[in-house]
Amino acid sequence: MTTTETTERFTALPDEATLAATVVALEEHGFSVEIVDDLADARRAALARIPEGSTVMTNTSVTLQETGIEDAVNGGGPYESARNKMLALDFQTQAQDMKVIAGQPDYALGSVHAVTGDGTLVIASASGSQLATYAWGAANVIFVVGAQKLVPTLDAAHERVYQHSLKLEDARAQAAYGQHSYVGKVLEIHQELPGRIHIILTRQPVGF
Repeated sequence: MTTTETTERFTALPDEATLAATVVALEEHGFSVEIVDDLADARRAALARIPEGSTVMTNTSVTLQETGIEDAVNGGGPYESARNKMLALDFQTQAQDMKVIAGQPDYALGSVHAVTGDGTLVIASASGSQLATYAWGAANVIFVVGAQKLVPTLDAAHERVYQHSLKLEDARAQAAYGQHSYVGKVLEIHQELPGRIHIILTRQPVGF
């Protein structure tokens, strides 16, 4: 398979039947789901779910940047930014305090790298810093996900992580931090208690 074929495979938007079937599968696994048309709608939908004064952690995410959600939360909005509070501390001497702040917010925001047709979410990370809050720590989780991330199977989800997402994240990490990225840890969420994780699927491609 050529690079071009791989890219098209993991960036193509699904048809409406696939999108609808995936929503049903996600809901059967305890996730709540809504579909929006574009990035502005995704931002409005995400922020509308968060009560004013809530502690909100925006995990590192190209999707949150491209939708403007990151700036809306951390730029002086009506929320308590866990990221701003965390970054005010010294990692060398206060790393555990930083983990507590980031890991137990009222709302954790981010994205995923793949959504399978049978309703599984797949999130890869180098350090794993955001995975604990997604899995358990946050009271509520909101994932904003471009519909191009829908894949048929778990095997295809892993292929998407390594053949597509990692390549783009590696380039971003080199530009931003001067170092390569890697897949250190992978979280698969197969089932959730109803009401905790909400997924906003956008028909406009966004993120890696």
